Amino acid sequence: MEQNGLSARGSATYRRLLEVAARELAENGDVEVATIARRAGVSVGLPYRYFGTKSGMLRAVVTDFHDRLDEAVIAREFVGDTWAERERARVVAWVDHLYGDPLAPVLLGRLGDADSDGVATQRLHAAIRCGARNVARGQRDGDLHAGRDPELLVAAVLGGVHTAVTVALSRIPRPAPADVAAQLWAFVAGAAGVAERTS
Repeated sequence: MEQNGLSARGSATYRRLLEVAARELAENGDVEVATIARRAGVSVGLPYRYFGTKSGMLRAVVTDFHDRLDEAVIAREFVGDTWAERERARVVAWVDHLYGDPLAPVLLGRLGDADSDGVATQRLHAAIRCGARNVARGQRDGDLHAGRDPELLVAAVLGGVHTAVTVALSRIPRPAPADVAAQLWAFVAGAAGVAERTS
């Protein structure tokens, strides 16, 4: 089966190069095309065929990271009778996902590559739009304070969660993910006005 115009073999090669580039970025904070080709066991010119440039390779790695985050957390529907139950589960899944992804410490800290940072910014804005719809739903259902701007609230929460997880991932030893999730949920619940609506 072809994917994005690639044959099955081409798709497998693309995925292998992407996985090698992701490992290299996680281990060293950067990628070099020649190193990726050598580690993947292909000619030096082959990565250029799939990614065009080093920036194109980084952009693909960042896009794949955000695709996985979206699937595991951002776009996922969590089970619960109230907004608070669903979103507490989302926060736990969010922390667990980022703790389990070796790229998180590098990508949450930003790369300094304009193309890659552009992808991250676009995905952040998409996540804010998705989250704002989620908050608006919670407000309509009466689970959240109706006087808060959903988009501003979600922007603050996303920024806070990612920054807090970045700090947690940089600590030695790292705090337990459950402890981080509990503290982040307290922040999210307070910002969203959950305590005000349930007290």
